[in-house]
Amino acid sequence: MKPAFVSELASAGPLAQGREFIWTQADFSRVQGLIYQRAGISLHDGKHAMVYSRLSRRLRETGYSSFAEYLTWLEQHDGGEWQEFVNALTTNLTAFFREQHHFEIFSDYLGSRPQGAPWRVWCNAASTGEEPYSIVITAFETLGSNAAFELVASDIDSRVLATAAQGMYRIENLKGLSPERMHKFFLRGKGANAGLARVKPELARAIEFISVNLIRDDWPFREPFDVVFCRNVMIYFDAPTQRRVLERIHRVLKPGGMLFVGHAENFSESRDLFTLRGKTVYERR
Repeated sequence: MKPAFVSELASAGPLAQGREFIWTQADFSRVQGLIYQRAGISLHDGKHAMVYSRLSRRLRETGYSSFAEYLTWLEQHDGGEWQEFVNALTTNLTAFFREQHHFEIFSDYLGSRPQGAPWRVWCNAASTGEEPYSIVITAFETLGSNAAFELVASDIDSRVLATAAQGMYRIENLKGLSPERMHKFFLRGKGANAGLARVKPELARAIEFISVNLIRDDWPFREPFDVVFCRNVMIYFDAPTQRRVLERIHRVLKPGGMLFVGHAENFSESRDLFTLRGKTVYERR
């Protein structure tokens, strides 16, 4: 059954001429349904060009000559191509210390507990690592590098998660970091690695990178978290999916724990779960 967000258009013919592959409304509707089932992502009808561009690469890689053939094969198999399908359709926009006010609030929260108290934090939708490393930098600056601080960083996209775990970035992408932070937390590449910087080992050791699909009920966590960063993720979910994910986050957060969300996200309909405590910052009830 197709999810409610899928639009039914009368025409199922090609949506554009001159493309490498035939691309129909029926193809797009199938993609909408499949990515919703696998990742909870609601693709609106304005995403035709993006979906065609990204999935065309999968057709070339797998050798299929049409989207219809590729999608039929995908539906009939449960192998690694599903991960490639999800990877192709997820968006990974990130930067170091994006939405700076969150890190200031996070730092204040870290400083509110007795010195030496252990911290357990989850950053989901970690993308290529800029956000989780920003979280650990903030923790080290606030608590010291020997603090009992553990960060779990997850994403549904296996490709960006591998990049995050590597912790290597182009220098031009680190311009938002102060010279002091660059010196303290990064190693500059030399020779063949000139123009690159890698996070220092002590920063990387504080993070466990794992794959987590937010819409599945197989989250691997046994211990609750003090803080969860779930920023700019829910905007890709419809309202029922948002509610289910929020209920699960509520279960893995300690009472009084903090939830940081994206600047365009508002969960006023979930007041029974979370109380607004600042600009896009919620407290677990």
